[in-house]
Amino acid sequence: MRPNKLIAKVAMARKLAVRLFWMWRKGWAFGVLAAILATVGLYGVMAYMVARRTNEIGIRMALGAAPVQMLEMVLGEAGKLCGVGVAVGIVVTLAIGRWAASLLFGLKPYDPAMSATACLGLAAVAVLASTVPARRAAKLLPMVALREA
Repeated sequence: MRPNKLIAKVAMARKLAVRLFWMWRKGWAFGVLAAILATVGLYGVMAYMVARRTNEIGIRMALGAAPVQMLEMVLGEAGKLCGVGVAVGIVVTLAIGRWAASLLFGLKPYDPAMSATACLGLAAVAVLASTVPARRAAKLLPMVALREA
């Protein structure tokens, strides 16, 4: 083989490797950005829900509900919200998977491992985002909540 062709092939392979690395890095960055946006959005929804239900939480606490029960209530609602989101996401993924695969080279339309990873990631984000409002609801003093009514 001629040395010039070998050098050209090595240079082209190197450019391709650098390009693939940057593409992978941009994809990873967009994934992290999506996770941050999901966390902030879910936190906002849960904080709003806790703020709207301050009176109810205060009455429940005044009637003898333990702080752990308030924590479970808020985290349970976040779990339901997350479950609905995952269910809708799976249905949409199954519906448009083949169409998306036709647009992108090397994309599998149905990848159970990736779907499971995305579902677990969303569940982790949901727990993380709803922990602060849940702890706020658990620490709420009944007299303060009832006074604000």
